[in-house]
Amino acid sequence: MTASERMKMAAGEWYTCIDDELEALRFAARDAVFEHNGLPPRQRGNIGPALQALLGGAGEGARIEAPFHCAYGFNLFLGDGTFLNAGCTILDTAPVRIGKGTLLGPNVQIYCAEHHREATGRLAGLEIAKPVTIGDNAWIGGAAIILGGVSIGEGAIVGAGAVVTRDVPANATVVGNPARVVTPR
Repeated sequence: MTASERMKMAAGEWYTCIDDELEALRFAARDAVFEHNGLPPRQRGNIGPALQALLGGAGEGARIEAPFHCAYGFNLFLGDGTFLNAGCTILDTAPVRIGKGTLLGPNVQIYCAEHHREATGRLAGLEIAKPVTIGDNAWIGGAAIILGGVSIGEGAIVGAGAVVTRDVPANATVVGNPARVVTPR
């Protein structure tokens, strides 16, 4: 039996994002995100109801400010007390696990999908999904970009505007493009 594109995506294999099943899942996420972003803050609470139901998991007190965008939602796991500030975008083609007490500043972007390096592959919609893990009590500064396959250790700090292309050790501070360690704490 041939694996579906969703199964290939979940397995970390090359898959085509131009697929009816994946498109239906993205539409479900868009609907949930639309509700989350459109509800009055007091009615929305920490996470809009449809988005809450879609997420892979959200711990107690996890909060997502609006506006927010995600690709699928079911691959997003938030620890207790995690806070995502306004404008965060998470392209969760692979699992994104954000530890408890972790703070994401405004406009943080997490990209799990990596497109094919050859133009013909990109035209065919070929992608590979790589997970992102952020440990407990980390702080990701505003407008930072985190690429797929990266792990950020517990207590780490990612400076505003940093582009994280490789793993960040626990309790380290990284800045720049590409991000580099400047001061271990």
